[in-house]
Amino acid sequence: MSDIVQTESIQPQPAKFNPKGYAKRVFKKFTTKEGIIGSYSYAALFTPEIPFMKKKDVYQPFFPLHGDMPLLLGAILGLQHSLAMLAGVITPPLIISSTAKFDTEMTQYLVSSSLIVSGLLSLVQMTRIKVPYTKYYIGTGLISVVGTSFATITIITGAIPQMYKNGKCPTDADGNSLACPDGYGAILGTSAICSLLEIAMSFIPAKVLQRVFPPLVTGPVVLLIGAHLIETGLKNWGGGSNCFGKSETTGYYSVCPNVGAPKAAIWGSAQYIGLGFSVFVTIVFCERFGAPIMKSCAVIIGLLVGCIIAAACGYFSHSGIDAAPAVSFIWVHTFKLTIYGPVVLPMLAVYVVCAMEAIGDITATCDVSRLPVEGEEYDSRIQGGLLADGLNGCIASLMTITPVTTFAQNNGVISITKCANKKVGYWNCFFLIVMGIFSKFAAALVSIPYPVLGGMTTFLFTSVAVSGISIIATLNPITRRDRFILTCSLLYGFGSTLIPTWFSYFFTYEGDNNGLKGFLDAIVLVMETGFAIAGFLGLIMNLIIPGEKGEGEVVESEMDVVSSNEGYSKGMEVEEHQQSYK
Repeated sequence: MSDIVQTESIQPQPAKFNPKGYAKRVFKKFTTKEGIIGSYSYAALFTPEIPFMKKKDVYQPFFPLHGDMPLLLGAILGLQHSLAMLAGVITPPLIISSTAKFDTEMTQYLVSSSLIVSGLLSLVQMTRIKVPYTKYYIGTGLISVVGTSFATITIITGAIPQMYKNGKCPTDADGNSLACPDGYGAILGTSAICSLLEIAMSFIPAKVLQRVFPPLVTGPVVLLIGAHLIETGLKNWGGGSNCFGKSETTGYYSVCPNVGAPKAAIWGSAQYIGLGFSVFVTIVFCERFGAPIMKSCAVIIGLLVGCIIAAACGYFSHSGIDAAPAVSFIWVHTFKLTIYGPVVLPMLAVYVVCAMEAIGDITATCDVSRLPVEGEEYDSRIQGGLLADGLNGCIASLMTITPVTTFAQNNGVISITKCANKKVGYWNCFFLIVMGIFSKFAAALVSIPYPVLGGMTTFLFTSVAVSGISIIATLNPITRRDRFILTCSLLYGFGSTLIPTWFSYFFTYEGDNNGLKGFLDAIVLVMETGFAIAGFLGLIMNLIIPGEKGEGEVVESEMDVVSSNEGYSKGMEVEEHQQSYK
């Protein structure tokens, strides 16, 4: 596909408010072709790359941050942004609900609320509010969208099973796990308190943070978050994480989704693997031949194709959609907020990771928006973005959703469409909120068969791991010291990810001291959370292992090499002569 011509553009600043001029601009916006449609090439946005056909070069104008934006184009690109982040927003509540044994109604609520909260808190990040009587801001003022963080999934999948063991989550008479809303409330309460760390970090200069938490520390953390999540994705791909495991009597894997369900089969059956594979193939096809708008939404298109195939083959159940209410909103269901001590340290690590990811994402957004990536304005956007990220984490917890963080995939949309206009970001927020309010949409997402969902989430989680690799790759070249620190942190990180119960039997205390039990549970949870132990160990190693000294001067010219070789030959001749004399 031919590259679209890029042109540099000067960022216009927002003008002072003039009521008469504003009314005139609004009238023109809704009554003229230029205001509604503009001169954008919509065909280039929707035309796929057809094999053996040459695509024409198309000039696309660049829409700066505060420039004018046609209504139709703003709505289309805003929808594109919302679709690009949709899969990432809905995945955490779906997996968390499965871990906490929530019923269909509660799962639908969490998916709806996640969409609404992402839309509302993206408004906070994009609006950029100045804190009165200070030099600080809240928000970046860019198209910096936020969504539920994947990092919390690894904590919850480790903490909730621990809560079932220590009695914080209920079980029935036969020992089967029941729904655990109090455990989820404890995660939310702990998250709200731990968000104070990122809020405090926002007042530290970004350069200082990058020195304390370099890629050597954050790269392995992001890599291990993705590596742990891939396991959950593959279990769902095979039929479902809840039915993964062999039967002690038959020796076969469990029946998915359950015995008697339509199209039930053994975990890992060919039809389940095929459903997930259809999602993967569609994503690859969109990336290779898709139009620009398809490439940025490839994951959600793959999910849609997988759903169509599953529906045609009879894997869908519409009972949940029929039972879902017409509309929903946050606080329809609430949870008792408490603090669960063992989660504090891993949750603090999550907020450090969120802060480092936010710095990288805001820098990338500034770059594709053709704004400075250094200087006072850039530093101000980093400070405002981190402060909004921390505040959003606290607000999201109070809105019954796990912490949110700045998303990166929307930078690709800005780059492809050449549109960094903030009005598009507001359209994106509008679509996310509407999707969340109409709970039938959330119910349809919840009813997606696990193999289809697994095909999509495995791709997303692997991209998280690749992001960690790309962060580590910025260490160029990787020195001996870097290799040593990476080995130390990844040793425990990969070990606890591959063998998650390796530390479960280290402590043998069974007394009545609940405080001591909670302290020991905290140590176990950190040691069995791969990214947490890797992050803490990498931070300590980076501080105590000294930097390497110079490795010697490099010979710069051929004459130096020749002189060096001649000197070496003469030395050998003298040594041979002395040996023969002896």
